[in-house]
Amino acid sequence: MKPKRQKKKVDSLIKIENFLDYNQAVQIEDKTFKKLMFIYRIAIRELETKLSILQDEFNVFYDYDLIDHINTRIKTPESIMQKMEKRHLNLTYKDMIENINDIAGVRIICPRKKDIFSIKDFIQKMPNIHIMKEKDYITYPKKSGYSSYHLIVEVPITLSQQNIYVKVEVQIRTIAMDFWASLEHKMKYKPEQEISTKEAREWVKCAKMINQLENKIMLLS
Repeated sequence: MKPKRQKKKVDSLIKIENFLDYNQAVQIEDKTFKKLMFIYRIAIRELETKLSILQDEFNVFYDYDLIDHINTRIKTPESIMQKMEKRHLNLTYKDMIENINDIAGVRIICPRKKDIFSIKDFIQKMPNIHIMKEKDYITYPKKSGYSSYHLIVEVPITLSQQNIYVKVEVQIRTIAMDFWASLEHKMKYKPEQEISTKEAREWVKCAKMINQLENKIMLLS
């Protein structure tokens, strides 16, 4: 059976309504939007710092590379607007904040598959980090062959006037999974043509081969 998604009823970015008109229309060139993006960047910085400390701890204390590297990104304004329109959301800050969970993103790349669940457990134990949603694409890969562990977490940030919880999407995957996902993404969005059914089947085969290889490595390590 698939694991139940963990849901916590906590105050989210709704606290930020003190900084803006919550029902105001999103304008990507105005100061309000820039303030929001600043807050999302701070949330990424907070989480990245905690993860970097975890990475260094395992290197120094246990001589083990639990985390190979960490990537971060902020969704572009155009991408945010496109996603809102695709989901038929009202183009307000309220709908953007409450419904677009991947504006801020952190990707954790680790050497082995078993490390993915260790990192997930460490994130769960981090003080004041709230896990809102989980998607286990490791145990249950997508039909395309995509594998990764996804979390939507709320990260506390401290400003001069207020503490705010900010949503951040976390993806945890191995080096091999990241390599496959990067190639698959480039193929999927290649401008010259769409992927044929035959090509799609081959990509799934490659993903399964990578999964089998990683399982063998786990048994040897």
